[in-house]
Amino acid sequence: MQHTPELSTARWRKSSYSNTNGGECIEIADHFPGIVPVRDSKTPNGPALVIPTTAWTAFVQTLKG
Repeated sequence: MQHTPELSTARWRKSSYSNTNGGECIEIADHFPGIVPVRDSKTPNGPALVIPTTAWTAFVQTLKG
């Protein structure tokens, strides 16, 4: 069984494709072995998705296409 990681001390960073217009942005947190926490920058206290690193890498590679 997987447990939810403690993210209260996570250091979040915005996507390099984000702009300052308040648009739709995501943030990710580094330094979580095996997972990539992802959240909506507009709701920083909202839920975060926890994605396995292998799935995140495949997702990013697909976007780079």
